Amino acid sequence: MNQKVEAVMNQAAATPFTFPPQFESVEQERDYLKARLAASCRLFGRFGFDEGVAGHITVRDPEFPDRFWVNQMGVSFKLMRVSDLICVDHTGAVVEGNGLLNGAAFAIHSAVHKAHPHIQAVAHAHSVYGKAWSSLGRKLDPLTQDACAFYEDHDVFTEYAGVVLDTSEGDAIAKQIDGKKALILMNHGLITVGESIDAATWWYITLERSCQAQLMAEAAGTPQLIDHAAAVSARDTVGSAIAGWFSCKPLYDVIMREQPELFE
Repeated sequence: MNQKVEAVMNQAAATPFTFPPQFESVEQERDYLKARLAASCRLFGRFGFDEGVAGHITVRDPEFPDRFWVNQMGVSFKLMRVSDLICVDHTGAVVEGNGLLNGAAFAIHSAVHKAHPHIQAVAHAHSVYGKAWSSLGRKLDPLTQDACAFYEDHDVFTEYAGVVLDTSEGDAIAKQIDGKKALILMNHGLITVGESIDAATWWYITLERSCQAQLMAEAAGTPQLIDHAAAVSARDTVGSAIAGWFSCKPLYDVIMREQPELFE
């Protein structure tokens, strides 16, 4: 294990219950966030969220708020390494790293990052159950405790007009996601945001699973909804920023130990 890998893993181990983690320098924080971003891509690959070259996760640079790190286009989620990440500014210029920038990644993510300074990370993919649910044009119901994380905290974006390459559609997505942790992009897929990359990643994973659970439940019969008060109570527990951050920790622990080459 090289020194940088060891430093990142030691930092994660040193502050396992601190939200947000504390860093001694902006360089240390950047290394940590890039490692988390590569690991998030690997997790998306493991869960089968990849669909060709579609899908992107971004994290805001800790030093330059008008820049974000993103997985380069054409590299599989399953093979993503820290060295495969590129840094992009809000004009679309690649300011660090080498590789292709996904046009949709820029159009959507730059708008969200620009409009909402408190959002550290954005995740979007074309996962199967999210795509299937998105075609219904409906919000998720509070059917399970996990789904309650999104109760009154997500919305449906209905303005599908093809592949998102126009920043005006990115602006519309950014406007509608304000104050929420997720959007169901009708006929498209899912997008989640978080005050930490950990939370944004976890919200995506559990939102996809909640779409799967509701599709299965409705195929089997008539699901019974959780009542409003209980759904709000569950949301305040499992849907908080710190809950999202902490819920992803076990997944990071496993992928980083099993696939340490992601740090390269």
